[in-house]
Amino acid sequence: MADGFEQMVDEALTFFTKLDKNNTKDWFEPHKAHYKDAIAAPAGLFADLMAEDIARLTGKPHSPKVFRIYRDVRFSNDKTPLNTHLHLMWSPADKDALAPSWFWGLSPDYFIVGMGVMGLQGESLTRYRAFVDKWGDGLRDALDAAGQSIDAQISDWGPEPLKRVPKPYEPDHPHGVLLKRKALAVSAPMPADWRNQGVLKASVDSIRGLLPVWEMFDKHL
Repeated sequence: MADGFEQMVDEALTFFTKLDKNNTKDWFEPHKAHYKDAIAAPAGLFADLMAEDIARLTGKPHSPKVFRIYRDVRFSNDKTPLNTHLHLMWSPADKDALAPSWFWGLSPDYFIVGMGVMGLQGESLTRYRAFVDKWGDGLRDALDAAGQSIDAQISDWGPEPLKRVPKPYEPDHPHGVLLKRKALAVSAPMPADWRNQGVLKASVDSIRGLLPVWEMFDKHL
């Protein structure tokens, strides 16, 4: 059943398609009010509502965030000033670097829901590798379950994986592919019938499908 947020999605897809062809501040300024009213404002409401559902499903409070449309171009070769996507994130109140966050992404090229831990380094990376070494079978089972239920896959977001299994783990470790990673995010496309379900319900159903992976992180990472 439609919930009204499908209009936000349609507005965003139309807007970002035009922005992709006119990615300049001169084009954006006269369209800024429309972006705020038709996309950013409903996205904020959607993020707040989803935070409540994520807290209900996980038993833990999460803080919502709507990412800014302005790009940080300081360290990028791409100097286009604006993002051509709508990204939302829900971070747990737990400040542990390994507490997984949820994310939602919409662009003309994708419409996804995901979850994971990003940018691991130092102690958090060491802990992640120990987790994979000890609980890799259960993690693999959870990833397979999410893949079967909602077509979830490991995302390529985050740092490039290592080319070799890191020491002290054996090169032929059964979970070497996971050990090479410096981030582990899992994402799934929104259900094909999201428009009939409503964006909120379809997003919650996707999150429910990712819960086996989240539970592995939450209990053992």
